[in-house]
Amino acid sequence: MGVWQVPSDLVARSRFTVSPMVETVAALKALRHPHVPWEQAWRRPHVEAFRRMLAARPAARALLSASFNLRWIADFLTIAPTSADPTFATELAAVERLSDERIRADLRATHPGPLAAELRADGLTGQVVELLQWVWTHTVEPEWPEREGRLRADIVARTAALSTSGWAGVLADINRNVRWLGDGRLQVNDYPEPPLSLDQAEQLVFLPAHCRRGWVVWDLPTRFGMVYPARGILVDPTSPAPDGLARLIGVNRADILARLDAPLSTSQLVVVTGLSLGTVSDHLRVLLDAGAVSKRRSGREVLYWRTPLGAALVDGG
Repeated sequence: MGVWQVPSDLVARSRFTVSPMVETVAALKALRHPHVPWEQAWRRPHVEAFRRMLAARPAARALLSASFNLRWIADFLTIAPTSADPTFATELAAVERLSDERIRADLRATHPGPLAAELRADGLTGQVVELLQWVWTHTVEPEWPEREGRLRADIVARTAALSTSGWAGVLADINRNVRWLGDGRLQVNDYPEPPLSLDQAEQLVFLPAHCRRGWVVWDLPTRFGMVYPARGILVDPTSPAPDGLARLIGVNRADILARLDAPLSTSQLVVVTGLSLGTVSDHLRVLLDAGAVSKRRSGREVLYWRTPLGAALVDGG
């Protein structure tokens, strides 16, 4: 199995963050080959435009075929972010700085053997950049606020659990092949690879994404990360509040509390409840004062979720 040997000081500095590039690669994977029903449903409105783009760009078609195999993604698509809150532009610039030869070397590592003629031509890095830019612009960026909200909600839930469950508990449900083994050992996959020491690493990040299964990101030997499926991808935004709870605290307040089994921001609650921003804020203030919800800032948003008291109210309603 693949195991990273992680120094204790690196564990202490590790963090969760959101990466627009990771979301773009996850979208590219789903466009290429959706595996589960929610990926198929998401892909449906985008697939015809994606096929037209590939038909007009032979190099993009060749790149798509050569960049993925059953157990590996070409390394130029898995560069670990350099900052705590990266933008798509800064992450794309990191790809743009790679040489054509570096791209070709990564493709050969993913698919050994002769490269297609389109991949041997000059300007290969530019083709990669154009492909990623297209996927971001046409499929991810239009829904970025909703995507980012779900990703940050996952981060809040996991960091809130870190103090009580430790890394072993927080990572337990990230991926069936990822687990904290103790003694500084992090299992990252089930591949038959020798252990990898992260003694020279300066960064270890954990990146939630809209994906079926995760992957590793890195920029050897200093930056490493793990991509994992975010919670809440399939959250039902129309779950009704229990009748008893609605009679006790009011229909709208009960509706808000019922939706906070996973962390949500005020703006997300406005969207899913149809209430005004002021009304949602007033109800959250009451629920907070009553001890039924907790809150924590994540990036630009403040996220709210149910406390044990709030959960008991919903379950008993």
